[in-house]
Amino acid sequence: MKKVEIFDSTLRDGAQSEGVSFSVQDKLNIVKALDDFGVTYIEAGNPYSNPKDMEFFRRLKDFPLKNAKLCAFGSTRRKYSQAERDDNVKALLDADTPAVAVFGKSWDLHISEVLGISKEENLAMVADTIRYLKEQGKEVIFDAEHFFDGFKSDPACAMEVLRAADEAGADVLTLCDTNGGTLPSEIYDITKRVCETFPGKRVSIHCHNDSGCAVANSLLALEAGAVQVQGTFIGIGERCGNADLSVIIPTLTLKRGVECVAGDISKLTETVIKLYEISNLVMPTNKPYSGSSAFAHKGGMHIDGVDKCSRSFEHISPELVGNSRRYLMSEMSGKATVLSKIKTLAPDLDKNSPLTKEILETIKKLEHEGYQFEAADASFELIVLNILGRFRPHFELQMYKTSGEYPRPSGEHSAYAVVNVKVGDKTETAASLGNGPVNALDLALRRALSVFYPMLSEVRLTDYKVRVLSGDSATGATVRVLIENTDGKSVWTTVGVSTDIIEASRLALVDAMEYYLFKREAQL
Repeated sequence: MKKVEIFDSTLRDGAQSEGVSFSVQDKLNIVKALDDFGVTYIEAGNPYSNPKDMEFFRRLKDFPLKNAKLCAFGSTRRKYSQAERDDNVKALLDADTPAVAVFGKSWDLHISEVLGISKEENLAMVADTIRYLKEQGKEVIFDAEHFFDGFKSDPACAMEVLRAADEAGADVLTLCDTNGGTLPSEIYDITKRVCETFPGKRVSIHCHNDSGCAVANSLLALEAGAVQVQGTFIGIGERCGNADLSVIIPTLTLKRGVECVAGDISKLTETVIKLYEISNLVMPTNKPYSGSSAFAHKGGMHIDGVDKCSRSFEHISPELVGNSRRYLMSEMSGKATVLSKIKTLAPDLDKNSPLTKEILETIKKLEHEGYQFEAADASFELIVLNILGRFRPHFELQMYKTSGEYPRPSGEHSAYAVVNVKVGDKTETAASLGNGPVNALDLALRRALSVFYPMLSEVRLTDYKVRVLSGDSATGATVRVLIENTDGKSVWTTVGVSTDIIEASRLALVDAMEYYLFKREAQL
């Protein structure tokens, strides 16, 4: 297994995923991303299924590709008809792609119960369609739908369908685990049987993830002799999704030394993020290779090991796939974790220093109270700077008051806040209306502080998250608030914890402004 063809079905099978709807421009952007990354085939969709796909194929005719071969998807001819007169087959030709993928039934259940035809007519549908498409000069990839279920039900019937496709001239025989329920050992044995029966024929594997085995099944099929793997780049697809090519590709490349993409594997993370953004989906943090947590270390022992030898707790170097290593702060952190986080602040701080111990104990105490610093680096940095004696508060919030009104007056703000701040020996009082008490408090605090620090006008709140923590009662539970701010150049997040959501918000807001002022001061 020295070379494997990557057949991407994001635009076809991926588009069948719940919550996914690609515009024509989305599809073009995906084609460019996949082509840049260097996949072998891009299954662009079904030109017969809807007007959007027909328009997409029209625009693809003038779309330059560097690496990938475009492929249109459709079914075999309808029962008791002729391939040359079938509208679906005509649409495949009109798409004007160099390759076409056609699916046909290989499970006796579908032949008799779904199509309601004889096995002979099913074989004729497969053979007639492939033969006609080959006569038109197309590379034909035959997808044997439900092949593994079909083989387990009636091996002779399933193999006969493949034989009909092969004799008609199909360039590739694709074995589809359409229901996604076949297990890895079954995939290996059946695929090996097919490869031995059709020596020299390019065999492909197409797995769905309904049993959580799509990636494993695909890899074992390749071990058994398949030379092409189908999937979607970020694993999206019907029901539970398809085999995730963003996991399969680096596994083949970095662990098996298999040539499978023409592009740079270090662009993997960038490409994955791009496809999630185009698909308007949230990327899982724990996604293998490319997720933000893929190389994130939390346990102190793990971090100490990585610092000494990265291979001790990382199966590959994150840089190989364009990702990066992260150290997370938590109650599980050891001295090595603390040192790794603060080395830019205090490069000379020894792991046995009393200050290191104080920082660690402070973090553990706060996390016991409900704080979490994994996503709140700014608050963590302020704690460290304070213990090191390098932080001086820029202001004191002496008083604040908020009030809200319900029902909300039509077209008016629903809350107001009043604050009093002290800077040096001067004080300033300010009030503000807002869309809720937190918004009003944020605006009032900025208004008061802008008298002393006009640069705060550059800062805006961009995200606000609330997490209710466990408590003795629902209404008296502790809440954790995360606030994200930006000045247009950088982004920072702070955290506050209290039984009062407004107070928790106040703590996070104050930290956010203090952090910004400290950073500005340090740059001067």
